[in-house]
Amino acid sequence: MITIKSEREINLMHEAGKLLAATHREIAKMIKPGITTWEIEEFVDKYLAEHGATPEQKGYNGYKYATCASVNDVICHGFPQKIALKEGDIVTIDMVVNLNGGLADSAWTYAVGEVSDEAQRLMDVTKNALYRGIEVARAGNRLGDIGHAIQSYAEGEKFSVVRDFTGHGIGKTMHEDPTVLHYGKPGKGARLKEGMVITIEPMLNAGTWHMKMDQDGWTARTADGKLSAQYEHTLVITKEDPIILTEQ
Repeated sequence: MITIKSEREINLMHEAGKLLAATHREIAKMIKPGITTWEIEEFVDKYLAEHGATPEQKGYNGYKYATCASVNDVICHGFPQKIALKEGDIVTIDMVVNLNGGLADSAWTYAVGEVSDEAQRLMDVTKNALYRGIEVARAGNRLGDIGHAIQSYAEGEKFSVVRDFTGHGIGKTMHEDPTVLHYGKPGKGARLKEGMVITIEPMLNAGTWHMKMDQDGWTARTADGKLSAQYEHTLVITKEDPIILTEQ
């Protein structure tokens, strides 16, 4: 069931979103060759605790970490590891913050040192695709309008859109209705209404959109081993432009 959030709920989520954006800004300062995603994990755990917040995904369906850390061909849900990032890697850090009961969700892909032209273009197009989706996320439009805006742009740039993982509603829990596809047809799907809070989080691949799962049951990789990037915001639907709760 899709729920409309109260002003109080949205304010709580916005405070969580501000903290989450601040956390990403701190992570951006840390990213360089030689750092490990485990160091980022430890930083996030400590930083959130110091600000009175908790990592909502820790313990979710048995997930053990405050962050998801997805390197190069990992699409999403990679485990933080004690392996040094190398020059030319790209890494996506995804997390959900709970601050006083308000939740916010955001992912960002970072370049480690100097990256290839292909990697940089993938990152740029993925970020642009997120904002293409946000542009049409307003009351009266439909979920398919978001998916179409992302898919038509991404595929026009010769990248593929991951089908297996989606955006979602968010509120009292991390994943709520509706499911927000990053592909689709305009004018299709549920109608967006004022007060809905959703995530848009396109994952684009340099090759095929198909994935394979590691034996850990969490880590999803591109089927062909090519690069993947992701950017995500949590936003509130209004009659005008949506309010981005996790704006950096």
